[in-house]
Amino acid sequence: MLTQTTSRVLEPSDLDAALAVLDREPVANAFVASRVQIAGLDPWRLGGEMWGFYEHGMLTSLCYAGANLVPICAGPRAVRAFADRARRAGRRCSSIVGPTESTALLWRLLEPHWGPAREVRSHQPLMVTDRLPADIAPDPYVRRVRKDEMETIMPACVAMFTEEVGISPLAGDGGLLYQARVAELVGSGRSFARFDEHGKVVFKAEIGAATDRACQIQGVWVAPEHRGKGLAAPGMAAVLRYALADVAPVVSLYVNDYNTAARRTYQRVGFQEIGAFTSVLF
Repeated sequence: MLTQTTSRVLEPSDLDAALAVLDREPVANAFVASRVQIAGLDPWRLGGEMWGFYEHGMLTSLCYAGANLVPICAGPRAVRAFADRARRAGRRCSSIVGPTESTALLWRLLEPHWGPAREVRSHQPLMVTDRLPADIAPDPYVRRVRKDEMETIMPACVAMFTEEVGISPLAGDGGLLYQARVAELVGSGRSFARFDEHGKVVFKAEIGAATDRACQIQGVWVAPEHRGKGLAAPGMAAVLRYALADVAPVVSLYVNDYNTAARRTYQRVGFQEIGAFTSVLF
């Protein structure tokens, strides 16, 4: 038995213990939990390492270190241990993202070594709901995107990502990883859209992470020429209907605090704030 605090890279044999930590906060941890449930803890399949923090021989906290650096159920001592490991390894991620308290501390410890960031989004409300809205009918034209519609949905996904993140997902590798991710969501039936009479995307959203306890909606986007027409709330209600019926009993999302229009839409559909995320973008 370990008698003091320590951290190490987890191995496939640590899977049950890691899942137990992730299950402590199923909504906040949905993104990482969904990956671990599918890929386990093998770094090649997971797309990154999983770091574990131990106190008195018990695994109490995690940190996913892949394309994103994500602290999980991490108190100050765990965050300091993860920051030390991240500093020694050097920055390999494109962002740090997670619950505000742990993520903000992690960034304060890493900023002298990794900074400056391209952007810090310090307060992104985490919102959840477990029911359909009583007063907003789901848009009947929002449906699952078919596999043969990849060429149609892809430009909308690129436009959403570029608008949201500030850089194109096609940079670097020419968009191969991003296209594979979009194809994965379409293939798994977790990409939704409304198309106009010409086959162009009017509204879209994806269920980007899913476990048996919670799922997370992402990539919500309305084509610029259709904004202000009241499409977002019925569209979200439609995606929410699919999510609750087919995926998980609780649906979450997080949103930039300055995006007041989006926050009002989500509140209209029944989402309530339960916490906040912070994102550090490089």
